[in-house]
Amino acid sequence: MRSIPALFTMAAVAAALSSCADGAGVSAPERAEPVGQAGRGVGTIFVSFDPPGSALTLATDINTRGEIVGRYMSAGKTHGFLREPDGTISTIDYPGSGFTVAASINDAGAISGWYTLPAAPAVRHGFVLQGSVFTSLDPAGATFTNALGISESGDVVGRFCTAVTCRPVGSGDFHGFLYQDGGFVVLDVPGATETDAFKEQANGAVVGGFMESGVGGLFVYRSGTFTTFTLPNGKNVSLDDGGTNSRGDIVGTYCDLPGACFVGPFQEHGFLWSGGELTTIDYPGAQATSAVGINEQGDIVGGYIDANGHPSGYLVTRNATD
Repeated sequence: MRSIPALFTMAAVAAALSSCADGAGVSAPERAEPVGQAGRGVGTIFVSFDPPGSALTLATDINTRGEIVGRYMSAGKTHGFLREPDGTISTIDYPGSGFTVAASINDAGAISGWYTLPAAPAVRHGFVLQGSVFTSLDPAGATFTNALGISESGDVVGRFCTAVTCRPVGSGDFHGFLYQDGGFVVLDVPGATETDAFKEQANGAVVGGFMESGVGGLFVYRSGTFTTFTLPNGKNVSLDDGGTNSRGDIVGTYCDLPGACFVGPFQEHGFLWSGGELTTIDYPGAQATSAVGINEQGDIVGGYIDANGHPSGYLVTRNATD
């Protein structure tokens, strides 16, 4: 089974198995549960949530105000969403799209993501949403763009593919990108078979994942220089998405077995990499967990698949005694 964003798609198959058309805000059902296998540096209160009618939910980012963005599926269609701190959820659809994902939100409320048009459902485009205005963006020649992160300064990072038919993430078709001052910079870790940029820190450092010799690792790119590292014991990092904050904390998803992020059974865990230490994040009772976004306070969002196979979003925070 693939990492959570791809796992989202595969679960949809098993279960059946975007003008700014924001829906009216409604309070989504929530469940607060005690911490699972989360340790140092991770909060102790998990809250699960789904937009009403959602068959599949993934939370992808959270800002300092506690606003959360992500994606959900309802009636066979994927939409982006914005969840307010009070639990109110609104739908985000790129005008005329057949598929929309909201991937990142900065403290000013600007959102990045991607969409497809019904006439070309296999071609994905990046976008930025500021207020009610959408702007589409794609690196030159791209047939598949994921705008995964938007910084406080408005820089956008992500991944793109220029092939006629893009293979799954990890197959070597994707490059990272940084969109800054109206231009694109292609990010390829030297020697890597694939590079995906996740998010940008306040100091301008870009964090992402790369594939080398069949194993996924992490990189930090700043001022033209890449610094790469892998998790302890060779844990394989998912390249789909991850998060970071200005303190240098990094969240993402790792797999128990080499390659398990892309094929195989549920063997995925969220993680927090902080101060050179790794903490595993498993939603209580979940078959699989991802961690995709983290804010300055250390609140973490992602997705999990429960014991019944239902994918939901979650938020994990600290309580007063942490």
